[in-house]
Amino acid sequence: MWEVAARSLCWASSRRWQRRLPWSSPAPAAPQLRSSPVRTPGTASARGLSSMAPTIRLSPAARSLFDEPLAIAVQGLGPRQQVTLRTSLRDEKGELFQACARYQAGDDGELDLARCPALPGGSFSGLEPMGLLWALQPQEPFRRLVKRDVQRPFVLQLEVFEGHGDPPGRLLAQAQHERAFLRDGVRRVPVREGRLRATLFLPPGNGPFPGVINLYGTGGGLPEYRACLLANYGFAVLALAFYGYEDLPKEMKEFHLEYFEEAVNYMLQHTQVKGPGIGLLGISKGGDLCISMASFLKGITATVLINGSVANVGAVLRYKDITIPPLGVNAKRVKFTKSGIADVVDVLNNPLEGPDRQSFIPLEKAECRFLFIVGQDDHNWKSEFFAVEGSKRLQAHGKEKPEMVCYPGAGHYIEPPFFPMCAASMHLLVGRPVVWGGEPKAHCEAQIDAWQQIQAFFCKHLVGKPSGTSNKL
Repeated sequence: MWEVAARSLCWASSRRWQRRLPWSSPAPAAPQLRSSPVRTPGTASARGLSSMAPTIRLSPAARSLFDEPLAIAVQGLGPRQQVTLRTSLRDEKGELFQACARYQAGDDGELDLARCPALPGGSFSGLEPMGLLWALQPQEPFRRLVKRDVQRPFVLQLEVFEGHGDPPGRLLAQAQHERAFLRDGVRRVPVREGRLRATLFLPPGNGPFPGVINLYGTGGGLPEYRACLLANYGFAVLALAFYGYEDLPKEMKEFHLEYFEEAVNYMLQHTQVKGPGIGLLGISKGGDLCISMASFLKGITATVLINGSVANVGAVLRYKDITIPPLGVNAKRVKFTKSGIADVVDVLNNPLEGPDRQSFIPLEKAECRFLFIVGQDDHNWKSEFFAVEGSKRLQAHGKEKPEMVCYPGAGHYIEPPFFPMCAASMHLLVGRPVVWGGEPKAHCEAQIDAWQQIQAFFCKHLVGKPSGTSNKL
């Protein structure tokens, strides 16, 4: 519930904030990055160096999907030469994100990030082939890396500097690489039917395809990046806005489930969507909305909750003559870290006690299968508690036990793979930064695994494919 879409601050480790890189370069103008005099995508050398100069080798060379691994290597270095690698990119608002790591080349002058561990002193250390991506940090505080225009890729700049100095030595090589969100042939279709404000992503081909509705949290707007990345794997995915977008309500005061019912019916009636039912995917506040949809609406076959609540949170929920009040809060339970950042994990009341029991969503009414994705270090709220209590309630009513995957060290924002971990941000309701939890490496690993778990779950229950088969439908 507490998530904020645009403003955040990420941890450098579980104990301290990452500071601005002391030798950060002047910002290249968004979205284009600094050009090199001699460069082809995926391989480049610095100005004035000979053809034998060091080069960066990338695979894929010029372009890859954001959720796919990128192999990075440097060739042409001296034996055991010490170098610093830096990655940079700008988002659509011009915010600069950077990461750096210190390395030592092998005896043959080659540096392969899949085989060579990063040395202490950079954004991360150890064998982390994708560390230069998931460790990207904002150069201004309270910024979070999100994708606002999925039709345009992020442009990633990679640079190799001589030595481990601060500031670093001379530039040895540089290259650019596009991190895209839409696979070739995926169609993006704006939806403005009735009250619906959404975007539908359709895979290549004639279909029909298994359908999924994707919901984000209290940041509002219409985030599309999770939906389009999932559509790359053969799903018809509807990214659905529910407030804070165009003519939808500007504030999160109450929601009417009839609006979400329109979205379900839209998908069920679409010629490119395979029936008889669809899937739901929600994170944070979007998670409890998905539970409410599954509990009261027809046509739902599979529901995935990412750090969601089984109680209605933050706004009154209405459906026909049913009203579910929001779970109560107690601001006196806010704690503060040594850095003065608020921790709101204990603010919500217990939905098993007293009047707050009315906020517990009757998920036993659902006729679908559930998957709970849980970050065990979530400090937004007690996601693991909610998942366990939801499982107990389902089984107490004779329903099948839901699937649950718990990730130690993962915080609240479990995003698609390789998004930098967001550990704290400005809280719209509290009016100050709050911690979201998580440890960067563990969180990154959780995002990779959760992404596969989500695809396998939808394949199993929407397509009938057993878990472990290819996710590309």
